[in-house]
Amino acid sequence: MADVQEKLQADASFDWTPPPGWPVISRDRCREILTAPGQRFEMETIDIRGVPTRVWKNAPPNLRAIVLAGQAHGDRVFTIYEDERVTFDAWFRAVATLAHDLQARGIGKGDRVAVAMRNLPEWPVAFFAAVSIGAICVPLNAWWTGPELAYGLADSGTRALICDDERWERIAPHHAQCPDLETVLVARSAQAPAGAIALEGVIGTPPAYATLPQVSLPDVAIAPDDDATIFYTSGTTGKPKGALGTHRNLCTNVLSSGYNAACAVLRRGEPLPEPKQKVGLTVIPLFHVTACSAGLIGNIAAGNTMIFMRKWDAVKAFQIIEGEKVNSTGGVPTIAWQMIEHPERKNYDLSSIEAIAYGGAPSAPELVRKIREVFGALPGNGWGMTETMATVTGHSSEDYLNRPDSCGPAVAVADLKIMDADGVNELPAGQVGELWARGPMVVKGYWNSPEATAATFVNGWVRTGDLARLDDEGFCFIVDRAKDMIIRGGENIYSSEVENVLYDHPAVTDAALVGLPHQQLGEEPAAVVHLAPGTQATEAELQQWVADRLARFKVPVRIVFSAETLPRNANGKILKKELSALF
Repeated sequence: MADVQEKLQADASFDWTPPPGWPVISRDRCREILTAPGQRFEMETIDIRGVPTRVWKNAPPNLRAIVLAGQAHGDRVFTIYEDERVTFDAWFRAVATLAHDLQARGIGKGDRVAVAMRNLPEWPVAFFAAVSIGAICVPLNAWWTGPELAYGLADSGTRALICDDERWERIAPHHAQCPDLETVLVARSAQAPAGAIALEGVIGTPPAYATLPQVSLPDVAIAPDDDATIFYTSGTTGKPKGALGTHRNLCTNVLSSGYNAACAVLRRGEPLPEPKQKVGLTVIPLFHVTACSAGLIGNIAAGNTMIFMRKWDAVKAFQIIEGEKVNSTGGVPTIAWQMIEHPERKNYDLSSIEAIAYGGAPSAPELVRKIREVFGALPGNGWGMTETMATVTGHSSEDYLNRPDSCGPAVAVADLKIMDADGVNELPAGQVGELWARGPMVVKGYWNSPEATAATFVNGWVRTGDLARLDDEGFCFIVDRAKDMIIRGGENIYSSEVENVLYDHPAVTDAALVGLPHQQLGEEPAAVVHLAPGTQATEAELQQWVADRLARFKVPVRIVFSAETLPRNANGKILKKELSALF
């Protein structure tokens, strides 16, 4: 671990001086105040699948309760997409109408309903229509190719798909590979989609949601630990695995986010403010747990406005921030870097921005300081994974400026520990090992993958595959990943998946994918390949080979050719750290 320990000192030169007297109180004292009996963040211990688990006593019981909380915000604007504005009342009408329609089509509790579309006003309608009737929503990666989308549909046993026209064009040729798929509702199709139903025929267009009849949600009993979602994630095999989440998993984030914000206020000695509705610019995909679980659900509960963009563009974002008085944005470090470095930034009034937060990708400590300097905004970060339905740790404001290389401490209902490679012995503070996490946000396991579930989930703990350390105050520092995973701008790239595609090329006999550091994206994929004697292939040819078979973000940005077979250890595993020097 010597090389890992050296990384811990790499960012020690960060320049920030804490305000006099900060912190006013310790993290432990924050926890005592916020979780005291009768307080909003009070906790209780309950049994979850045989494991005593601390939970937020006042968390919403299920996602149906989130829908009802959203309805209560009435005429406040919920979503903005280009010139389309949808109020909370209009969104609720569309959710209830679609929920009844799905029931009429035979969709019931436990059935899978997939959502595959870009960030559109229809997305939160489709998601909550499914989960409010007890169905399991399967948010599919909208960047996936047709075969990748078909895999997700088939693996999950999806019975109903709600998608946009672009996704349907990719999926339609593979419909036969999805034997359980009976109903397809397509949004924003220029003409009636063959083999599918126009979503607008059921709920109309977003501007017309307000004219839908006011009907109640279908009456369905949903327990906190009932199945709610399947989010696909890369894992220990070449195919994505579906993380099976519960209503409790997702609803936990509503209070976890609030708890982190309250801690920051108490740390600086200020009284907790009254809740105030905010406007946020959401520029990361809702099919990720970061945007859905940590963002969408809490925003509905709070009555915040969410703005969607068809495609990320920094100048367009500046225009939206100025015009809509946006209070928060971010998602991944890429977004923050591009906003900071864009030459047009000075031409817009961005003074409404209060916070820029992100997760899902490595970030440089320099970014933390620049957010404060350039925008006068508070930086925010956190750690979680698909298997924890997003938030486990939270890091913001002065604490983040003070420890810019940390992802923060665990929220009060979660626990972290650092385990030795044997998975048996817990390591003391300061030592690097595998990060394990537990709490009410940890998913049940992997869909239809009992072996992978048993290997990853142990007595309520999830083995994260991340190498990390904890300091004496419980702040977590992620120093590396034990799994062969590359995270490009928040998108997971599983090495073996790309390597297997490269191996399929007739000229390639050896291949390895490595991550190259990138200031904005965190990492980018690159490959080292060895060609069979007497064969030829160019970098561009192999890049196109991968692009024809996988999503674009998985294509190596560089490919280096090795005259020799790739170096391996005694167990036959490629020594990827040695390969990084080639770049």
